[in-house]
Amino acid sequence: MGALRDQFHRYMVLRGFAAKTIETYDDAMVDLVRAYRVSPDRLTNDQIQGHLQQLIEVRHLAWSTINVRFSAYRAFYHNVLKWDRTRFTIPPRGRARKRPMILSREEVGRLIQATKNLKHRALLLTAYGAGLRVSELVRLMPQHIESSPDRMMIRVEYGKGRKDRYTVLFDWVLEELRAYWRAYRPVVWLFPGADPRRPLSVTAAQQIYHHAKDAAGITRGRGIHTMRHCFASHLVDAGVDIYTVKRLLGHAALSTTTGYLHVSTVRQRSMSSPLGPTNQQG
Repeated sequence: MGALRDQFHRYMVLRGFAAKTIETYDDAMVDLVRAYRVSPDRLTNDQIQGHLQQLIEVRHLAWSTINVRFSAYRAFYHNVLKWDRTRFTIPPRGRARKRPMILSREEVGRLIQATKNLKHRALLLTAYGAGLRVSELVRLMPQHIESSPDRMMIRVEYGKGRKDRYTVLFDWVLEELRAYWRAYRPVVWLFPGADPRRPLSVTAAQQIYHHAKDAAGITRGRGIHTMRHCFASHLVDAGVDIYTVKRLLGHAALSTTTGYLHVSTVRQRSMSSPLGPTNQQG
């Protein structure tokens, strides 16, 4: 793509796109160019739509991936090349709404207990106990854990949409984190990678989750994001109001959070109780 690729990159940087979004959009454009072996400004609208059709019907990509491609092409053609809708348009598509897959509290407990490595256990327990996205989890720093009795919060910096927020720090998560810190003494990143100057990669965090799930004999659930879904659903089950759950998750729209109402079971007990027994089993 050459100069056009540089223009697209500059547009995304100036718009404040997250680094992961920039990488994903760039990959989408490279895939499109490779499909036709011509510069993207020489493609027709039919060719672009034909490529999307192949992704759906031949390559069977998930709708979440297809939607990313839609967004990347729209950003490039409308905002970089300045093509109007008579030259570039994509038919409106319906939203694919999948209910999050939730593990029971007992299953989460088994998964945590199956994790013998102290660092891995602390990572998974923090993902669940604070409801973090994996990108937020791996970029935690020791100073983000605000453990004074009058605070008990975890600060999340540069979450989705580049927004900072606070989420809850339960006593049993703090206890696990302190045991981990005494053993590992992390300095820059709370969960560093092989190079302590860099955070643990998202891929490594996913592998830790899948290894624990396999060790626990659990077949349900997808990636480590399942832990965040469990956090939200179990709080809703416990009777925590949806607005509090929305704030802790960092959702921009209440409609996103209310999806957990459809997967929750009986709502009872207090906010401090839905997660605690998981830790007490150890």
